Amino acid sequence: MILTSNFKIAGHLPQAVAISLGVPRGWRGTRCTILAPPRPLIKIMDPTTFTRLYKAEVLDRLDPMRVITDLGGDNFIMLCWEAPGKFCHRRVVAAWMRKHTGVLIEEFMPSHKRQAEWLRSLHEGGDSW
Repeated sequence: MILTSNFKIAGHLPQAVAISLGVPRGWRGTRCTILAPPRPLIKIMDPTTFTRLYKAEVLDRLDPMRVITDLGGDNFIMLCWEAPGKFCHRRVVAAWMRKHTGVLIEEFMPSHKRQAEWLRSLHEGGDSW
C-alpha cells in the first residue's frame, strides 16, 4: 500500500519517507529529495501555479514506476509538513503517480480499517513499527 501523510501523523512509522527538503529535528527516517519541491516553488501560494511548475521542474523529469520501486514498491508513506486536507505537494505526487501508473494513493488515516489492517500485517510479518 502506498499512502501519503504528514510528519506528525505518520513520521514515527518505518514505512515513512520524507519527500520534503526540510525534515523534523532528529529525523532518522528515509528521505527522497528528488520529490521535494525546490525552495522557490515552496513560496508559491497559488495551487494551480505551484502544480504546473512542480510538474514541469520536478515530476516530468522522473519515471514514476522507478520512483515507486526505489521507495519500497507498495510499502511506503510519503510525508511532508501540511495537515490532511490542506493543499500540498504530496497529493500532487500521488495524483501524478496515479495518472502514470494507475496506482491509487490515499491519505493515511489510522482509523481506516484497511489501513490499520495493513499496518497490523506488517507488524505480524516481522516488521517493527
